[in-house]
Amino acid sequence: MRDHAEIWKQVARLGLLLAIAATMSACAGFLGGTSWKEEVLLHDGQKIVVERSVERGGRHEIGQKPPFKWQRIQFTMPGTGEQIEWVDNFSEDIGTASFLPMLLDIQQGNAYLVANTMGCLSYNKWGRPNPPYVIFKYENQAWTRVTLQELPAAIKTPNLIQSEPDATAEQIKKNPVPAETIREVISRYPQPEYRNILREVLPESALCPDWSSPRYRSPKAPLPIKPLSESK
Repeated sequence: MRDHAEIWKQVARLGLLLAIAATMSACAGFLGGTSWKEEVLLHDGQKIVVERSVERGGRHEIGQKPPFKWQRIQFTMPGTGEQIEWVDNFSEDIGTASFLPMLLDIQQGNAYLVANTMGCLSYNKWGRPNPPYVIFKYENQAWTRVTLQELPAAIKTPNLIQSEPDATAEQIKKNPVPAETIREVISRYPQPEYRNILREVLPESALCPDWSSPRYRSPKAPLPIKPLSESK
């Protein structure tokens, strides 16, 4: 009987430990922080490994993941060994981070990062670019926004996971995610502007609606209808 009692005590302890572990795991999932690595194929055939980190949180629909509150990309500059990071912080006016990075490349010692915006609020905030890219250049130890015309013509192929990158990386179960796998993922995106960097202006119907445009403004109210007693 003593042996059985001891066994049951051990089972109870194990159950408690499992419950604590499950609670800790649930809390970690609620905070939404995660990191992973991606192998990035540059336009000249070189490959670099970037580390990506995201944190999710904030309002979201039932059954959907919280949006990105914060994200970071870190990598080592080939040739110089400089450690570089790009950070996208939470923005109060849109309620999320701003971007979905889609391309990181290097030309003549300068790094370029191309992103699309995270939803229409972000798209409006960043000036409704068409084609819909926000482009940053790393120069003199700082990131600055540049125009599409300033992006070297040789840089034209997205090489980062764009849509749900944290969940996609988790599903792939390889760390770093191989460049070939990233290329396959990108090839399945339905919008051509996410599979390649386009240089031509897109039709308005392919972009977020501009609610300030006259075409979306409410029509004038109709003339009031007089009561029957007054119309006689």
